[in-house]
Amino acid sequence: MAPHIISFVGRSNSGKTTLIERLIPELVRAGYRVATVKHAGHGFDLDTEGKDSWRHKRAGASAVLVLSKGSLAMFKDVPEETKLTELRDRYLDNSIDLIIAEGWKSEGYPKIVVIRDQAGEVPVSPDGLLAVVSNKPIQYHVPLFDPDDIPKIADFIIRRFPKHNGMDS
Repeated sequence: MAPHIISFVGRSNSGKTTLIERLIPELVRAGYRVATVKHAGHGFDLDTEGKDSWRHKRAGASAVLVLSKGSLAMFKDVPEETKLTELRDRYLDNSIDLIIAEGWKSEGYPKIVVIRDQAGEVPVSPDGLLAVVSNKPIQYHVPLFDPDDIPKIADFIIRRFPKHNGMDS
């Protein structure tokens, strides 16, 4: 069975990354194997200029994999807009219980909206909207969580996306 996907969406600097960073340990303590996928709308460069992998990619390689003891990194050309399910199916295996995505606000993936200032600060598809995380009192048709209530948010996610891979941690 493929891993569940939950997406955290909101405007830049709304606290998505910090919230995800605080949720991961709670989910791991609950026995989840978590993968994250970050959508960088303005591009990014993770490779280091001058390193062998950078040189290989710059020379024209479509994909470069770097392997060290216990770690793997890949730099690969991909279509401009790639669906989360395609990334999941291509790069992650079924040992993962939950994929936490940051972004993909217009897609229909189950999502939690993170709001720092006010509702409507970023257009979000209502498809799959599960909850809102905000330190402001907001009236929404879904549960509202305070960004500091990590145990409650984690419990909500655990109840909504039960482990299914049958593998022990």
